[in-house]
Amino acid sequence: MPFAQIYLIEGRTEDQKRAVIEKVTQAMMDAVGAPRETVRVWIHEVPKENWGIGGVSAKALGR
Repeated sequence: MPFAQIYLIEGRTEDQKRAVIEKVTQAMMDAVGAPRETVRVWIHEVPKENWGIGGVSAKALGR
């Protein structure tokens, strides 16, 4: 059972997250031949103040 964990800064729409799940699932199917029903995708949404970029939080950078 392939299991993909995706980390994203918070703020994506439900449609965007749905697209990530669909595309990652398809990529797993293509890459390793996994049946669709066995692929698991877990999206972790990280608060902007908990995501650092170049020593500064994404929130401070206005991301």
